[in-house]
Amino acid sequence: MKTKTKIMETKSWKDIKDSVYGKEGTDRRDELDRDFESFKIGVLLRKAREDRNLTQQELGDLVDKKRTYISRVENNGSNLTLKTLYDIVEKGLGGKVKISIEI
Repeated sequence: MKTKTKIMETKSWKDIKDSVYGKEGTDRRDELDRDFESFKIGVLLRKAREDRNLTQQELGDLVDKKRTYISRVENNGSNLTLKTLYDIVEKGLGGKVKISIEI
């Protein structure tokens, strides 16, 4: 009895995003990319806080924000103003913010 072997095609993450969310430059894809960048900011802030052995409460106290706000920023990164980002990074974590814009 012969069995058929199905060969799975491997796709890159870019190919998957293109097929599910559309090509770069489409509204849905741009929204995905923005959401991902916000998520990355939250992850970077959490790592920096943990590297400095600060709790969310301690960081919040340094920048005059509630612990729950710090938690939301670390878990999502969205709705974060530039001023608050600078406060968290510079006042709270002792770092510097570098921003680039691509046109």
